[in-house]
Amino acid sequence: MSEYKAPLADIHFLLKHTFDMPSFWASLDCDAGLDWDTAEAILEEASKICEELIGPLNREADEEGARWEDGKVFAPKGFDEAYKTFCEGAWGALGGASEYGGMGMPKTMVSPVEEMVQGSCISFGLLPMLTAGACLAMNAHASKELKDIYLEKMYSGQWSGAMDLTEPHAGTDLGIIRTKALPSDDGSFAVTGTKIFITWGDHDLAENIVHLVLAKLPDAPEGSKGISLFLVPKFLPTEQGDVGERNAVSCGSIEKKMGIHGSGTCVMNFDDAKGWLVGEAHGGLRAMFTMMNYERLVVGIQGIGVAELSYQSALEYAKDRTQGRSPTGAKSPEKEADSLLVHPDVRRMLMTMKAYNEASRAFYIYVASWLDQVKYSTSTEQKKHAKGMVSLLTPVIKAFTTDVALETAIHGQQILGGHGFIREWGQEQHVRDIRITQIYEGTNGIQAMDLIGRKTLMTQGELAAVFIDEIDSFAEEHREENTSIFTTLTEVSALVSDVTKFIVSSSEGDANLPGAVAVDYLRLIGFLSYAYMWAKIYVASDSSTNDMPASFNEAKKKTAHYFFDKMLPEVDMLNRRIRSGSNATMALDDEQF
Repeated sequence: MSEYKAPLADIHFLLKHTFDMPSFWASLDCDAGLDWDTAEAILEEASKICEELIGPLNREADEEGARWEDGKVFAPKGFDEAYKTFCEGAWGALGGASEYGGMGMPKTMVSPVEEMVQGSCISFGLLPMLTAGACLAMNAHASKELKDIYLEKMYSGQWSGAMDLTEPHAGTDLGIIRTKALPSDDGSFAVTGTKIFITWGDHDLAENIVHLVLAKLPDAPEGSKGISLFLVPKFLPTEQGDVGERNAVSCGSIEKKMGIHGSGTCVMNFDDAKGWLVGEAHGGLRAMFTMMNYERLVVGIQGIGVAELSYQSALEYAKDRTQGRSPTGAKSPEKEADSLLVHPDVRRMLMTMKAYNEASRAFYIYVASWLDQVKYSTSTEQKKHAKGMVSLLTPVIKAFTTDVALETAIHGQQILGGHGFIREWGQEQHVRDIRITQIYEGTNGIQAMDLIGRKTLMTQGELAAVFIDEIDSFAEEHREENTSIFTTLTEVSALVSDVTKFIVSSSEGDANLPGAVAVDYLRLIGFLSYAYMWAKIYVASDSSTNDMPASFNEAKKKTAHYFFDKMLPEVDMLNRRIRSGSNATMALDDEQF
């Protein structure tokens, strides 16, 4: 099993040359004081802790798993030391609010660090990820009193966070949750109900766990408009801010699941547990969606993080494993066989993995840059534009990136052949771990419905049109640098524009069309987005203007051509499938299934 190596060279190339982040950071109204030297130092230190401390725990944590005993959840061996070191380095505070001990770094700086943490061990990485998400929602919506009590300890990792949304009967349709919150005389609430699928809902690493729980007040209106958000700690803080008496919060069990074994996925019971309202009454979903764009971005980053490890393992195996001879003659005549790397089909899989991973990495930095503009731009007009881009691209970064991450890991498993199916080699774990990223934080089918419904039909395709205009302007600006790539990019953007118009017009007479074609449409937007990323990478891969080795730049250009020649043609198939409408999907009567 390969050891995790942080992709520092690629991250350096993207931040400094593809997106010119030093200039971008300087334009933001952000008090982090981030410059390139600081960024490089952060990335270098993050790579060390991920490679040397967190990464080596990955396989052992998968084998051992989190365990539940007598109502308590225990993390795998080694997690306690790694978590302590992680917290001592203030890595959980990287993007946190500076007034509560956070570093206030922009998301474009935080995201590459998140990739390293998630790629080295996704089960471990989920803990600081969920705490950061809880902090984000609290900082935006909680009272100053609650923020003063909780945020500094959560940024430090002394206390962790968990998000409690799903119930046994209510997943996507949160409007039908049954958890109740009854007001108490002291201004708190008594929260009662059961939540399931709560990642890191209980554990022994932090001294307190702060649950953000969706529940309904007695006067709540029906549906999603009646949901409120409550802060419910495992231990009630004392007046001095220390851990006090145990709250009526308990873990009833943990799930036996396909992957992410090192993290406990808990059934959490609240029995008149003391909690406090976060934000406005009946405004729980609005408070949750404050952090949802960030969380869904990080889920996409989880996918690329694990897919990168899969690629590293597959590449190492392909170079070392000898099997057969090259079609053009022996490349290693002194050996009994050539390496797997000589075989065109193995190269096809490796090139596909490489092309997906590097475009995914560029895409999450690109989406993060829009989040940074929403938060830190000084221009009202730019903030509005950035919000539109975040709205359009959030379902794409969550769903498309994790879909292709699974495809990547399956290629990696296939390259190892029988060894890819054996646990000790690691590839089967990557497939299992990535699989959850397509399911939690809103299943990928739901992301597709969000993209086609709220982001396309409700805007009459305007958000997509803005994105396409940006792509076309970039293609026109750089067309002379490579006629083939930039002409193809313009052709694909025109195809997506036409398909979007078809969906908007045809949905008026076919209520089933959006649902029938939603996944294909999201994949279509995903391929356009990755084509745009590869076009940007191509432009940046110029040895006369960057500090990367010539062979690095040459590899980027060759991989860009592979993506455009071998992978991007899938858009033609997606176009045909979307235009076929919903009839074939809906043709069977219920009893014919």
